[in-house]
Amino acid sequence: MTVLSIIRDCLDALLHPSARYDALTRARHRAFMAPRLLGSLAAFAAFPVYLVLRGAPSAVEVAAFAWLIAPILLSWFLSRTGRYEGAHVLSSLALAGLIMAVAVTTGGIESFAAIWLVVVPLEAALSASRRVAAFASLLALSCAGLLILFGQLGWLPVGEMSATGRGVMMAFGVASATLYAAGLAFGAESLARTSVTLLSREEERYRLLARNMSDVISRHQRNGAVQFISPAAEAMLGMPVAQLLGHGLFDRVHVADRPAYLTALSDAARGHVRSVEFRVRREPTGSERGQGNYQVDFIWVEMRCRPLDQDQRRQNPDSDVTAGLEVVAVMRDVTDRKLSEQALDQARSAAEAADAAKTRFLATMSHELRTPLNAIIGFSEMIAQEQTLMLAASQRKEYAELINASGQHLLSVVNGILDMSKMESGNFEIASEPFAPRASLMHCCNLLALKARENGVDLITDAPQDLPVMTGDPRAFKQIVLNLVANAIKFTERGGQVTVSAAASSSQLTLRISDTGVGIAPDDLKRIGAPFFQCGKTYERRHEGTGLGLSIVKSLVALHLGELTVQSKLGEGTAVTVKLPLVYTPPQVKPAENKIATLTPVLRHDVQDQPALVKKSA
Repeated sequence: MTVLSIIRDCLDALLHPSARYDALTRARHRAFMAPRLLGSLAAFAAFPVYLVLRGAPSAVEVAAFAWLIAPILLSWFLSRTGRYEGAHVLSSLALAGLIMAVAVTTGGIESFAAIWLVVVPLEAALSASRRVAAFASLLALSCAGLLILFGQLGWLPVGEMSATGRGVMMAFGVASATLYAAGLAFGAESLARTSVTLLSREEERYRLLARNMSDVISRHQRNGAVQFISPAAEAMLGMPVAQLLGHGLFDRVHVADRPAYLTALSDAARGHVRSVEFRVRREPTGSERGQGNYQVDFIWVEMRCRPLDQDQRRQNPDSDVTAGLEVVAVMRDVTDRKLSEQALDQARSAAEAADAAKTRFLATMSHELRTPLNAIIGFSEMIAQEQTLMLAASQRKEYAELINASGQHLLSVVNGILDMSKMESGNFEIASEPFAPRASLMHCCNLLALKARENGVDLITDAPQDLPVMTGDPRAFKQIVLNLVANAIKFTERGGQVTVSAAASSSQLTLRISDTGVGIAPDDLKRIGAPFFQCGKTYERRHEGTGLGLSIVKSLVALHLGELTVQSKLGEGTAVTVKLPLVYTPPQVKPAENKIATLTPVLRHDVQDQPALVKKSA
C-alpha cells in the first residue's frame, strides 16, 4: 500500500457522509482538506527547527504560526457539515485575516505579504461557485484598500528593516505566493481532470444504457417535436434515428392516435406524468424488402412521459425556456400484449356467443321436439284406448298418419343435427360422381311445389335444357336446393313469388334462389349461417324450424369448394346465390374457412372477409 493510498483512505474516513457516495464531491472535499492538513502538519513539524535556527520569535511570527491551526479547524468544519462553499468562505476570511495581520506590521501595502491578496480569489475559485469567488474578490480588494488607507493616515508602524532586507522579504513573499498559486493551479487542474473523467464515465454509462436497452428514450418539445431519441428506435421502427427527429416520429403515428399522443405530451409539459398507448408505422427490414412480400404494418407502443427536470434544462443552454417545459419519454413495444388482449376479448366474445348459442339451441329444440312428441304421445294413447273411445277405422288411420308424420319430423331434426355435427367435425365425406344438375333441380322444385301452393306462393323455375353434367355429390346438391327453396317458401307471404334459376359457365354452375318475402334485418344478416340461428327473437318465432338449414347449406357449399352469397333487404326479399365448380376436385388439405358472405343489396363481400363462425355445441 503506497503513501498516497494511505493518505486517501485517511481523508475518506474524515469526509462527511454526503460526500462519500458522489465521486466529484468526494474529490473536491479531498482537494480542500489535503493541502491544509498537510501544510499545517508540516509547519508545526518545522516550528521547533525554526526556533533553533531563529531564536525567540517575534509577535508577528507567533501569530503566523498560530494561524496554522485555522486550516485544521476548516477541515474539521467541512468534515462535520459537508458545506463546501461555506468552508471556502471561512478559508478566504482566515487567509485574508492573516495577510492583513502580517502586512500591517511589515509595511502595509508595500509589505511582502500584500502580494498574497491575489491568492485569496484564486483559492476561492476552487469552490466552483460564483458567489464564493465574488465574495473573495471583494474581500481581497477591501483588504488592499484598507492597507492603502492605513498608510495614508500614518496608522502603520515605522519599519526598521533595511532596503536589502525589505527586498529579500519581498522576494520571499512573491515566491511563496507564486508557489501557493501554483499549488492552487495544480489542484484546479486535478479537479477539472477528475470532473472530465467522471463526466465521460457517466456519459459512457448512459450511452451504454441507451444503446442496449430495448426501450426507447426520447426528448420532446411541448408540440411533440423530437429533440433526441435513443438508437433503440431503429430496431423498433426500422428506420434511422435522424429521420425521427423533429416531427418525423409524429408523422409515423397512426392518424387516429395522434390526438392522444399530442395530449399526453402537452399534459406532461405542464408538469404531469402521463401514459398513453398508440400505434406507430414500422418499416420492413432489409430481408423483408428483399423477399418482396412485405407490407407496412403498425405496432402498438406504450409511452410514459414526464416533464424534464429544471436542473437538466439549465445544463442545456440550447433549450427554449419560453416554450414551456420539455418532456422526456420512455417508449416500449407492447404489440404482443395488445394481441394477447385482443385474443382474450375474442375468446370472451366466443364464449358469450357459445353460451347464447346454447340458450338458443335449447329454446329451439325444446319447441321442435316437444310439439311432435306431444302429438305422438297423445295420438298413441288415443289408439291404445280405442275400445273406450270407440274410434272408427278412419280415425285410427288418421292418428297413425299423424304419428308417422311427427316421427318423420323428429327424424329429420335429428338427421340435421347429425349432419351439422359431421360437417363441423370434418367427418362428412363427399361422394363425388357425375350427375345432371337440371334433373336434380327440377326434382327438388317438384317436391316443394305442393308446399308452395298451400302457402299461396308462386314457385318459378328457370333451368336451361343445356346445363352440362357436373361432378359432385348429388345428394348434397339436392339438400342444398331443398333447404334454400324451402326457406324461401317458408319466409314468403301469401301472394309472393319464389324464383329458382340456374346458369353455367366454363367452370362453374350458378344457382340463384330469390324471393319477395320478409327479408332479413342488417344485424341478423351478419349472423346468417350460424348453427341454430333464426332471425328475430327465439321466443317470438313466426315460423317453425331448427335454424340448421342455411348452416348445412353453407357447410356443403364449402365442402364443394364453392361460394355462397346472401343479399337481402328487410321487407323486400332475399336472394341467395350459390356457385359450385362443375368438376369437384378433392383438396389436399381440408378448407380452413367456409366461403360464405352476407351482403347488402348493393355491396358484396367475399368469403375471405368473413370471420370464422364460432362452433356451437348442443
